[in-house]
Amino acid sequence: MIKWAFVLCALVAFSESLRVPLIKGKTARETLQEKGLWEEYRKKHPYNPMAKFQQQDGTEIMTNADMEYYGVISIGTPPQSFTVIFDTGSSNLWVPSVKCSSPACNNHRKFNPQSSSTFQATQQSFYLQYGRGKLTGVLGYDNVEVGGIPVKHQSFGLSEAEGSTFDSSEADGILGLGFPSNAAAGSTPVFDNMMSQGLVPNDLFSVYLSRHGQEGSVVLFGEIDPQYYTGEMYQIPIQTNTPEKQWQIKVDSITINGNIVGCATGCWALVDTGTTNVVGPIGEVNNINGWIGGYPRQKQTISTVSCGNMQYMPDVVFNINGESFALPPSAYVSQVSNNTNKCQTGFYGESMIPPTNWILGTVFLRQYYTVFNRKDSLVHLGLAV
Repeated sequence: MIKWAFVLCALVAFSESLRVPLIKGKTARETLQEKGLWEEYRKKHPYNPMAKFQQQDGTEIMTNADMEYYGVISIGTPPQSFTVIFDTGSSNLWVPSVKCSSPACNNHRKFNPQSSSTFQATQQSFYLQYGRGKLTGVLGYDNVEVGGIPVKHQSFGLSEAEGSTFDSSEADGILGLGFPSNAAAGSTPVFDNMMSQGLVPNDLFSVYLSRHGQEGSVVLFGEIDPQYYTGEMYQIPIQTNTPEKQWQIKVDSITINGNIVGCATGCWALVDTGTTNVVGPIGEVNNINGWIGGYPRQKQTISTVSCGNMQYMPDVVFNINGESFALPPSAYVSQVSNNTNKCQTGFYGESMIPPTNWILGTVFLRQYYTVFNRKDSLVHLGLAV
């Protein structure tokens, strides 16, 4: 699913780039033991060596469906399982409700409040807009388990009507990892409850996205794992002087072979695990695609290239906070269906996006292991292995 969101634009002065030491601490299991929750969790989820994708210790294993990455969570007592996209570009958790009859809901699992002894209903409605996708429903509260971490009294949306954008999504719903200021209906995001309930050793989470449909994609709650990156890891301040705080960083410029091809005077970029492409204004995206040999299709939003020319295509470099983060052709070019000579670029032009805003989606994030640091309002980037 291609999801993009509008982001606010402002100017702030950012500090000089610093190398980041590895953040180490207690594991989620140790934290649960201190809270007296570990034995209860182990009784509910006994060790099963044959369960290849069992989540535990704050590690949420995700399926790489190329267009989207999703993992399994559970809601309620007894638990009802759902697949969700872990989305840093939004802040709400929602899944389809049994009251929803939209085609998108009928294609996915639905939550049944009457089947959960711990569900608490509300009369509060909610509305969410994801670029061109929208949904409405009501809020409820229940216990939620994510990556083996039991979160109590979590607010979540039960969708009762979903737009057609969600029809073909592999995931049932979305788990937002953004800030509370962006949450609809005053909901508290899941990760905020993890922090306030003392369930994570550090107030951060990290994301590794595998390439080319391979296994191994994860969200690590409370931890950074050095096995997922090589070389230095750099920290980048996020924009904090706006009413709605987001995982948004300042990009100084975008260059190809030393030539500025986008973001000439600087721009803001949302670091968004829920968006597939690198999204920017149509004019600048067309300029980038022209430099790499692409020609536009689909109303100038996506460009195609010859797959055989990949070896001659240049890196597209994002200059951020004094450091250069390159996207090689292997990162931004993908094959179109089964056509062995027809590829498309991962740069998507959007006419409705503000001219000084960009979105760094999974095309960028597959190349860089990313840490989202709530405590220090930082994004950490390290070259993914």
